Amino acid sequence: MAAVAELAPHVGLRAACQALSVNRALLYRDRARHQVTVSRRVAPGVRARPLLAFSTAEQDVLLGLLNSERFADVAPAAVFAILLDEGCYHGSVRTMYRLLAARNQTGERRRQRTHPVYTKPELLAVRPAEVWSWDITKLKGAVKWETYQLYVIMDIFSRYVVGWMLAARESAELAEQFIADTIQKHNIAPGTLTLHADRGSSMRSKPVAALLIDLDVAKTHSRPHVSDDNPYSEAQFKTLKYRPDFPDRFGSIEDARVHCQQFFR
Repeated sequence: MAAVAELAPHVGLRAACQALSVNRALLYRDRARHQVTVSRRVAPGVRARPLLAFSTAEQDVLLGLLNSERFADVAPAAVFAILLDEGCYHGSVRTMYRLLAARNQTGERRRQRTHPVYTKPELLAVRPAEVWSWDITKLKGAVKWETYQLYVIMDIFSRYVVGWMLAARESAELAEQFIADTIQKHNIAPGTLTLHADRGSSMRSKPVAALLIDLDVAKTHSRPHVSDDNPYSEAQFKTLKYRPDFPDRFGSIEDARVHCQQFFR
């Protein structure tokens, strides 16, 4: 290519390519590639400031309005609509976002809820009647959408089911009575028992919480959206429902109660 470039000014480009057996198309492509490379190396020009751009004073006024106490937690689109309803126009929504972005203020402007830090519960028992785990599961009835609620309390040290109840519905009042009867049946002394459960509505209800305070029973709960913080009750329910003799549906609540009596025995 360099030899063609030296000879071309004297005899012409076509004659130089024929004399040196060089394809002219290849020469043109090489020149075009070289021009593109050189153009990319040239520093881009500085963009001229738009004629309608806000001045520094106007930017300060709009930014102060966005960060005011009235609009500090409001999105720019909502600020624009509110001001427009009041007959005021201080800039477009895009201008508001551009000003906030230049000052790293484009994050969530609304106040966010802070969630408490939940520690993982440690279920450790060295003797019976020290830690109990309880939960509620559903048993299918004879017809669609009919279910029975099985309440079960288990001692995690011995895996012994200290109490169970089958009811037609789930409620905090039934759970309260069930826990009170089970504790009374086993003569649990105040201050010696810890009762663990997940975060169901009945488990965290006020009647159950008040009962445990009255009986001096400590309580623990699983972390939100964590399914393995109550493993003993979950494993017991799986043992119940995965047995070969467990039916798909029960004909009545009496049939379900008979089946549970045989299973827990």
